[in-house]
Amino acid sequence: MRPLILRVIFAAATLAASVAFPQMHKVAKPQQVVRAVGVYEWTGDFAKPTASRLIPVSLYIEGKFEDAGVYIARPVPFALLSGNVYVLQSAGVDKGTLDLAYAKHLQAVEPTGDLAFDDGWFGYGSVKPLSAPRKTTTALKPSKSLPVITASADPNRPHFGSKPAGDTASSSGSDQSKPTSTQTTNKPDPTASSTTSTSTSSDPDRPTMKRRTSDTASSTTADQSSGSSTPTDDPDRPTMKRRTSDSAPTDTSSTTASSPAPTDDPDRPTLKRHTAEDAKGAKTAATDIASVSATGSLNDDPNRPNLHHGKPTSAMIEADLPKLTGLPANLHQMVAVSDAVNRDGHPFTLDWDDEAQHKAILEKMQGMARAQLAAYGAAPTTQPPTPAAPAKKTTATTARAHRTTAPAPPVPLLDEDLKAYTLSYGGAATYIYSANTGGTGAALRYVTIVAQDDGLGEIKPAIQSVTDAAHFNRTPKMQFVDVVDADASNRASLVFELRSQNARQFALYRVIASHPEQIFLTGTTQ
Repeated sequence: MRPLILRVIFAAATLAASVAFPQMHKVAKPQQVVRAVGVYEWTGDFAKPTASRLIPVSLYIEGKFEDAGVYIARPVPFALLSGNVYVLQSAGVDKGTLDLAYAKHLQAVEPTGDLAFDDGWFGYGSVKPLSAPRKTTTALKPSKSLPVITASADPNRPHFGSKPAGDTASSSGSDQSKPTSTQTTNKPDPTASSTTSTSTSSDPDRPTMKRRTSDTASSTTADQSSGSSTPTDDPDRPTMKRRTSDSAPTDTSSTTASSPAPTDDPDRPTLKRHTAEDAKGAKTAATDIASVSATGSLNDDPNRPNLHHGKPTSAMIEADLPKLTGLPANLHQMVAVSDAVNRDGHPFTLDWDDEAQHKAILEKMQGMARAQLAAYGAAPTTQPPTPAAPAKKTTATTARAHRTTAPAPPVPLLDEDLKAYTLSYGGAATYIYSANTGGTGAALRYVTIVAQDDGLGEIKPAIQSVTDAAHFNRTPKMQFVDVVDADASNRASLVFELRSQNARQFALYRVIASHPEQIFLTGTTQ
């Protein structure tokens, strides 16, 4: 029993020590991410669109996704407040900014047709494309002739050289190791002056150093006793005088500080509006010249006037920005991201190694698409079935002809689009393929394939969708928009538009190891 008691005592002591000495390392507070994602649609040129709008999609806040079109819509949704700035991206690369001017809630006026999609909250604003980098001037070209160093023929050009010993001795005038008469008797040395004039006669602009004589010394002493060190030969030389308490400035033409400091002038023009407190501070500064007061930045002034080219975005109204209505044929889409923190860009596009790789992946994706179209079934016909003809006796020749019938031609794939992405750092290659078969009604079919590389050279399908134009209500059309980092995790999600007959939704999909997961779905626009 004694060992058991010792173990219990040791365990109790360990627990007490852990309570008395908590962990000392700092645990960082998790980052609060507030990030909105929308789809920007426009017609015409991207820099100057003829009509545009922003459709709110998702809002990542407090660690979960919310519908950006209805979150805190009191009266305008949080993601569509005026002044919000959205960054327009293409595969994670910034292309421009969208400054929201106003938001509007629309209601569909027609149950069918393109105007049936104009239902819900939309944002409108001005787009500013990113400035393109400056183009360099003409490229540098190698010189055809090698540079040659030549000596200058100008005798007055300064150069480095050693001075002969004779010149050194003559310039000094005497042996530096022996004291001269000037140093002991304070009298001018005629020999030194004559030597100096001789050495400088060749260069009249060369500065010289002259020894101070007794007359110069007495003049300087007299100036210092009067409180001034100005040489007598320069009466206009500015001076600095120590100001005493009982002295007052009498000559306004002198250089002594006789005018008030610039900060003492209450009418001095500034970029900040003058208030009563500013005037009071100016009087205080006038009475105490030596006081120093710190002022804030002029950018902190809410009343500071700003200059804008044209009309500011905050002052735009509905008539200033043409609204986009319906679903025109030349409609363009792009992902828009608004974040409370400036974050570094993360491009997700995967470049092809060569054209052979692109062709090989395209053939594999086409095979998957044709398999899905075949599984979807043959196009239904609207004509009634014809009655069966009576059976006839077949001969050997007829049977042989049936056996040699040519196979049906492959299903045509029109408007093909193949894109490759890397959705995360070091992640597998993700391929997105879309096409249609052409035709009208039930004969017009749309196919979308999302596949990932398994690391062994093969690609596995993750999302496969087929539908036809006559049955959008049964199976909506999956139209790929772009990839986006929806929650600031450096991992991209796929943005799809799910379009039905008279309404549409937007969905976010995350694909990991060829396994898709729908992480968010908006409400319908109807």
